[in-house]
Amino acid sequence: MSTEDVSQRFVNIDSWPAKDAVDAMIDGQLAAVASIQPLSSKLADAATAAAARLADRGRLIYVGAGTSGRVAAQDGVELFPTYGWPNERLVYVVAGGPTALVESAEGAEDDVDEGAGEIEKLNVGENDVVIGVAASGRTPFTIAALEVARQKGALTIGIVNNPGAPLLETADFGLVAETGSEVVAGSTRMKAGTAQKAILNILSTTIMLQLGKVYKGLMVNMVISNKKLRHRGAEIVHKLSGVSMDKADAALTEADNDIPTAVLIGFGLEKNDAAALLARHKGHLGASIEALKG
Repeated sequence: MSTEDVSQRFVNIDSWPAKDAVDAMIDGQLAAVASIQPLSSKLADAATAAAARLADRGRLIYVGAGTSGRVAAQDGVELFPTYGWPNERLVYVVAGGPTALVESAEGAEDDVDEGAGEIEKLNVGENDVVIGVAASGRTPFTIAALEVARQKGALTIGIVNNPGAPLLETADFGLVAETGSEVVAGSTRMKAGTAQKAILNILSTTIMLQLGKVYKGLMVNMVISNKKLRHRGAEIVHKLSGVSMDKADAALTEADNDIPTAVLIGFGLEKNDAAALLARHKGHLGASIEALKG
């Protein structure tokens, strides 16, 4: 596996001056991001298919072990505050259980029964999207989880860093970022982890775009949880509806801090009418505004 290979270029890096080592690692990080460029079309197709499955009840399920599991979970936890994606529709299947997110449990990655069993427990179905992440693409836990998910009709997406990896055979969409050998051989939290995080960032953001969680480039479904975000929310209402900041703030209060509802209140709707319009368009603010303008 290329991610495990020792690079002759870096075989003596432990004796290099710190600045030279840092420069080499920065170059590696840039190369890691560049490695995902060939995936543009596949990423777009995977995100479109995922959005179609998720609709208004499907779940995003992240699967992984070790570094890959933690990178996957990091992507998922951002979706509620950023896009209002319901926590009950986010699931993390991590080898070794939740404690493995903060403590190493590397041996758990070989547990095929746990990987398959966790998916069985979730009653995964055709509305769910299961994303498996593994640098090697050979992790037994993750492969077993995706195999069961696919058998049950879920959409499966595999993210790996080695071409020809077995995980790709279990995925409806296989995404390979060929990051090659690491500066420190086998330390896939470096280039491989960076590429994985970039892929997940783009994938989940595109899914949210497809589901209408963004309008005019703004996070219109973000969760307001502090003063800074309250001010940002009022600015969004102000920009989209054209009302003053004072009226935007008042609309947010009336809407119980729900930005899409507040925007429609800014357009002159009563709260109940705004909520009904959004419901008819599955919470999609852009579609609701277009319908309002007729």
